[in-house]
Amino acid sequence: MIDRHLRPDEIELLLDGEEGFGVAPLRAHARSCVECQGELESARALMMALDSLPDFAPSPAFADRVMSQVQVFEPWHAAATRTVGQLIPATRPARIAASFGAAVTAGLATASVTWAVARADLAVFTASLGLERFREQLVAAGSDVVSTVIGQPGLDALRGSSPEVMALALGGFVAAAGMGVVGIRALATSARGSR
Repeated sequence: MIDRHLRPDEIELLLDGEEGFGVAPLRAHARSCVECQGELESARALMMALDSLPDFAPSPAFADRVMSQVQVFEPWHAAATRTVGQLIPATRPARIAASFGAAVTAGLATASVTWAVARADLAVFTASLGLERFREQLVAAGSDVVSTVIGQPGLDALRGSSPEVMALALGGFVAAAGMGVVGIRALATSARGSR
C-alpha cells in the first residue's frame, strides 16, 4: 500500500481498468483513502458525462475556414525547394533534356565570363564610353531644365561663373522648390481640414 494520494495518471490507470504489477497497491490505497476515493468517483462521473455527450461531425469546410485564418511560416529553404521541385520535369526524357540545356547554358555563361575577363580592357572602355554618354545626357537634361526655369541668359551667366556660384544657385533653386512643396502641402492640409 502507498502512503501518499494518487496522482492523476494513477487515477486514470484505475479508471481504464488496467491490470499489472503496480495497479494492486493503487487499488488498495483508493479503497482505504477517503480523499482518493472521492477523486476517483468524480473522475468516473466526469468520464460518464463525457461518454454521454452526443457525437457530432464538423462541417466539411471547417478545416478550410480554420486554416485560412492561420498564419503559416514557411522557411526560405523550404519555399526554394518547393519552387525548384515544380520546375523539374516529370518524365525522364524531359529531365535529361532539361539537364542538357542547363549544362549548355552553364557552359555558355562560363565562356562569356571568361571572354569578358580576358577582354577587360574592352569592357572598361565600353563602360567608360557608356558613362560618358550618360553624363552628357544628364548635363543636357539639366541644362534644359535650368534654361526653362531661369531662361537662356541665366544659363549662359551660370556657365561663365565659378563652381561656387553654380553650387550657390543650385542650392537656392532646391531651397525655393522645397519651400514651394511645403507651401502646397500646407494649403492642401488646411483645405482638407476646413471641409
